[in-house]
Amino acid sequence: MGAEYLALTAAVAWGSEAILVRRGSRYASVALAALMGFVLSTVVLWGGIWLFLPLSLLYTRGTYYFIISGLIQPAIVRFLHYTGIVRLGASRAGPVRSVTPLFAIAIAFTFLGERPDAGVYLGSFLSVVGVWLTSSRREGESEWKPIHLAYPLGAAFLTAISQNFRKTGLLIMPNPFVATAVTITTSLVVFSLSLVATGQLRPTLQGDRKCLPFYGTAAVVSATAQLLGYIALSQGDVSVVVPLINTNPLFIVMFSALFLRDLETINLRVAAGAALIVTGIALITYR
Repeated sequence: MGAEYLALTAAVAWGSEAILVRRGSRYASVALAALMGFVLSTVVLWGGIWLFLPLSLLYTRGTYYFIISGLIQPAIVRFLHYTGIVRLGASRAGPVRSVTPLFAIAIAFTFLGERPDAGVYLGSFLSVVGVWLTSSRREGESEWKPIHLAYPLGAAFLTAISQNFRKTGLLIMPNPFVATAVTITTSLVVFSLSLVATGQLRPTLQGDRKCLPFYGTAAVVSATAQLLGYIALSQGDVSVVVPLINTNPLFIVMFSALFLRDLETINLRVAAGAALIVTGIALITYR
């Protein structure tokens, strides 16, 4: 149960991170949260590798897969995810993003010729219904547009692609610490260059200091979740690990009800939607 336990722990961490980002977004851009997370992870991971691991581990074909993954996730994915949290709320964006396994199945169906059984289709149906329930408008909440659902859905689709690259790389070079470091560093470079190119670096760094307790803690939590996810992938199958990590909507909804009462409304439809999504993913995974 090592990989399963690590994946669930990562899910709890991602749920906590979403709440922290939602809180901090009142004072600064979500881009600052992403940047802080990348910088912290890069410094800590490379420091540990320099002290305890041989750098020769980098000179394998697996490194290329981690770089490709880093170009996609977390650089693009985290920005889409954070933006979705701000536009839609953590309790809505989290469950919608959790449809990642559905995209993974669709990719396998189209490009790998896989033909799932009835349980997969039932799980897909339940997940879609869950997304509909979760994304329904709630009484008394701030306005949002359906187009904003593209943020968590885009994050889910890109995550499905990225996770397969990660697993392929880990099969070649099974060291999750080096894998996480290469991925995060690639994302840091890509994300920083995008901020410079769009002229958003200075505005991003000029957020209210009140965001620092939230974004700083979120950076630590996201770095931990990233590493746990990689370790779980190195020990288990993608078809088991990825769906378990994507149970984080249950924790997001639960934590939102506890800590975001002044910002978000949690009702029975939201709770039922999150439960249906996770049930659907369970049917897909444990068929």
